Amino acid sequence: MLSFTYNGQPARVIFGSGTLAQLPSEVERLGLNKVLVLATPPQEEDAKRLAKLIGDRCAGIFAGAVMHTPVSVTETALQIVKDKDIDGLIAVGGGSTTGLAKALALRTDLPQIVAPTTYAGSEMTPILGETKDGNKVTQSSPKILPEVVIYDVDLTLTLPAAMSGTSGMNAIAHAVEALYAKEANPIVTMMALEAIGVLYEALP
Repeated sequence: MLSFTYNGQPARVIFGSGTLAQLPSEVERLGLNKVLVLATPPQEEDAKRLAKLIGDRCAGIFAGAVMHTPVSVTETALQIVKDKDIDGLIAVGGGSTTGLAKALALRTDLPQIVAPTTYAGSEMTPILGETKDGNKVTQSSPKILPEVVIYDVDLTLTLPAAMSGTSGMNAIAHAVEALYAKEANPIVTMMALEAIGVLYEALP
């Protein structure tokens, strides 16, 4: 008999086509009134779209997320959070934007809503990697895990094939890692094998 411990992550997951339409109700459900929308510079238009969806509950947009979550960028965004008295975060994009949201949540305990546009899966883990002075430090905390993840498959339709392939292979790598992780268990193994199979069939 295999003995194991499984900790289910508490994130709320919404999946489907057109599911971004549920963003306003999720913001309301969390009681958020001054939300900061996060994105990378190329995805600023996506951020504006989400800001428009939530109307007056959007207090601003920060489209300065970059790869590897530099502490300097986080500190810039953190000052905006303080100045505008932000009470929640929305991240749209891939790992760079999700990483920034996680870094801000770690420092403020603000609730996060993440709308991923790639496949790697950072939004489903309580793990954060940050860089400072050329060094990357990884840590884990319950504060890091987003409260809501909205998977709208329509967000991936304009993703270039090369980026879809790269992001998808990254997701497969994460799933394979889960199979031999120190805390692997039958539940995670089942999900990892399903992910590998689905990605294999769907990737361009």
